[in-house]
Amino acid sequence: QVRLVESGGGLVQPGGSLRLSCAASGTIFSANTMGWYRQAPGKERELVALITRGYTTNYADSVKGRFTISRDNPKETAYLQMNSLKPEDTAVYYCNVRTLPPARRMDYWGQGTQVTVSS
Repeated sequence: QVRLVESGGGLVQPGGSLRLSCAASGTIFSANTMGWYRQAPGKERELVALITRGYTTNYADSVKGRFTISRDNPKETAYLQMNSLKPEDTAVYYCNVRTLPPARRMDYWGQGTQVTVSS
């Protein structure tokens, strides 16, 4: 069974930094993207950043220049370096893996890790 486990969340002051990790286990087709989503109370889940197998990245406008997504393919692990954090970054952050053609498209999700930015 595919499992994604996030870690690294916590409480940080505005302007601080956190590094999230997402460790994937199980059988996942190699053609995939890994991404980070977040959901704040009363808000819709939104894409924060994604990275392809070939290391192409995409970011939400709200985090550009502050967050960096990366991945370690042999480890099947994704990271999200979060700098210059703002209170509006407070949310539960979820790791996502999406398999792509030629495989059947499937989505896998982690349980989430809480990030709270507050003074």
